[in-house]
Amino acid sequence: MYNLEKDVVIGVVTLVALFGFISGEFIVSTVLFGAATVLSNITTPKNDLQVNRLR
Repeated sequence: MYNLEKDVVIGVVTLVALFGFISGEFIVSTVLFGAATVLSNITTPKNDLQVNRLR
């Protein structure tokens, strides 16, 4: 379920960045596109066992 939440967050950030770009707020949209890129490249633990070990 964590991957779904991550995909939704990345999608929302990308849509907000696209709206900012269309509105002419280029600095904000650049930061948001960068944040979406970083979020999409962060690796997450594969299963709950690894999550429990990290705590």
